[in-house]
Amino acid sequence: MESPVFSLSERDRAILYSHINMADGVAEFLGDFCEVVIHNLENMDHSVMHIVNGNLSGRQIGASISEVTLSFLNRMLAEPNLKHLYYFAKNKRGETFKSSITAIMGEKGNIIGLFCINMYLAAPISSLVNFMCQGESAKQENISETFVENTEELMLHALEEAKKAVYSNLAISSSNKNKEIVSILYQKGIFNLKDSVITIAEHLGISKNTVYMHIRNMNK
Repeated sequence: MESPVFSLSERDRAILYSHINMADGVAEFLGDFCEVVIHNLENMDHSVMHIVNGNLSGRQIGASISEVTLSFLNRMLAEPNLKHLYYFAKNKRGETFKSSITAIMGEKGNIIGLFCINMYLAAPISSLVNFMCQGESAKQENISETFVENTEELMLHALEEAKKAVYSNLAISSSNKNKEIVSILYQKGIFNLKDSVITIAEHLGISKNTVYMHIRNMNK
């Protein structure tokens, strides 16, 4: 099968390299039985530019694109609306894995690379369950996350949580409560949101200048 020819700009290459952190994060999240590969399509003979848990397939950086991956790439090129797909396959050792292939788009909206996830299903269920329930997250504190519909709801939810924490802390004087609330919201990044200072000021019953003053004092 003849390989299509891809010409990448410096911006395209930067886009590809920007996916490396994502690949590392996905592999760490899904565990040792998940292989994540980034293909640079400039050179099909050495398309693998980044790979995590390559021991699962025996590949390393510089490996060539596989025949199956190439066939799916050609399908994506033939069907412009098809940008990702998944399939089940087996390697030479007879191990079953589920794969996902997602097109990486370049600055001109063309396909410049592939982001591939291969989850090996031969892993013992007990190992997968143990990793998902504990793994590296066992070192982290339990976190409660609330999903909201818009940024204003996010601000108000964060404000209520901060108020609960501050008001229940008897060591914080009444005169410093608003300051501590603003400090908590600042540490959570709430003030990076548009109109956050105005919204928080209104719901705390203080001026926006007072909120700005507390923020400036924290930055000193």
